[in-house]
Amino acid sequence: MQNFMYYVPTKIHFGTDQLGYLSELKESGSKVLLVYGGGSIKRSGLYDAAMKVLVEAGLEIFECAGVEPNPRIQTVRRGVEICKENKIDMVLAIGGGSTIDCAKVIAAGAVYEGNAWDLVINPPLIKAALPIYSVLTLSATGSEMDAFAVISDLTKNEKWGTASDCMKPKMSILDPTLTYTVSKKQTAAGTADMMSHTFENYFNFVEGSEMQAGFAESILRCAVKYGPIALEDPTNYDARASLMWCASFAINGTLNAGCAAAWCVHPMEHELSAFYDITHGEGLAILTPVWMEYILSEKTAPRIAQFGRNVMNVTEKDDMAAAKEAIAALKTFFFETMGLPANLRAVGIVEKDNFEVMAQKAANGCVGSYVPLSKEDIVEIFNRAF
Repeated sequence: MQNFMYYVPTKIHFGTDQLGYLSELKESGSKVLLVYGGGSIKRSGLYDAAMKVLVEAGLEIFECAGVEPNPRIQTVRRGVEICKENKIDMVLAIGGGSTIDCAKVIAAGAVYEGNAWDLVINPPLIKAALPIYSVLTLSATGSEMDAFAVISDLTKNEKWGTASDCMKPKMSILDPTLTYTVSKKQTAAGTADMMSHTFENYFNFVEGSEMQAGFAESILRCAVKYGPIALEDPTNYDARASLMWCASFAINGTLNAGCAAAWCVHPMEHELSAFYDITHGEGLAILTPVWMEYILSEKTAPRIAQFGRNVMNVTEKDDMAAAKEAIAALKTFFFETMGLPANLRAVGIVEKDNFEVMAQKAANGCVGSYVPLSKEDIVEIFNRAF
């Protein structure tokens, strides 16, 4: 097992009726920037309920609304400007991963003298951030409990991930009932996203990491069990609660502690989103089985077979045959059970003109991955996913 440093400072208030804990924000000052998306929190009544708690706590509230599904650097800059002009003390995100990601980079940009985009393309520049709080409304990215944020500049067809320990939220509220109104599309995409995070950590060649692998398999089993239940019964509390907690632990540092490897499917999907602005989880669902098939070999078959046996109920004893069954079972789960799009044409990508440049950029982000991928490899994966 590798050496590692494990640090998860986020306090979690999990369960129903947790909004009252927003009063804890006053420990960080009196001025809060509220960051949210397209207005669903107002339609659901969550906005009013949160505002009531914040006002009663004596907090002065400023707003940065309209965060996009793939959050834009322009929105980050707007939030940074509000923070600097009003000497904001903390940032509160209410929404899904996109909103929380945006809030994180706003919080870092608020104490940075330069252009906030610098912090996206050069993470070591992030030295500090305003305290970050979140109320989660969508189970998917794990941003409520991790150091990461992904921001796009679609004017350049660029989408990059950044990270810093100082961007880990100080406190997050996870109330599964707040996800009851999430659409079937977003429920399915969120399930694929948390599974992809788990896969990126699970597929490694580090010896002595059985605990991490077993934990990853338990998360995958829960996603496979509860994803379909949440689709059919959106108000099933146990399903929503399990998915919510799985999403947090898929990427909070637990699964890759001591067995870290560079991710590979995410850099490829980031290029799809940067050029075509597709739903992140859908892109991951399309690419993951194709990637598994592409990298399948005598060396990788045992771990893929282990996934098949321990998660997808594959009984085949031969590793290569079991691995192929596992990939087929994953396709069935994503594309039939969860109803996710099965290829790039299904999400509106109807030409291959950008694949070469996309593959070059993705290859730069895949260095050190489970199976090394060249630009040519990634072009072929895009072509097979098309």
